[in-house]
Amino acid sequence: MATAVRIPTQLRPLAGGASELSVVGDTVGAVLKNLEAEYPGFGERLFDDEGKLRRFVNVFLAEEDVRFLDGLDTPIVAGQTLSIVPAVAGG
Repeated sequence: MATAVRIPTQLRPLAGGASELSVVGDTVGAVLKNLEAEYPGFGERLFDDEGKLRRFVNVFLAEEDVRFLDGLDTPIVAGQTLSIVPAVAGG
């Protein structure tokens, strides 16, 4: 099943400028790994050396932070949207 993935402005150059992509996967982790397979460069920006989400990258499934669900193992239901939201430092 394909899931809509919202791409933040900072990462849109990796996606040919697209603000949203349709990516196949039945869990959050599968969608993000397939995103990297289809659009190289996402993986190094999303995952650390251990394959975990980087601390400054937030991923939301619908309105829920996946860290408070089952993380990368969180199942995706048809019609849900995945949003990648990098943390932004400000002053």
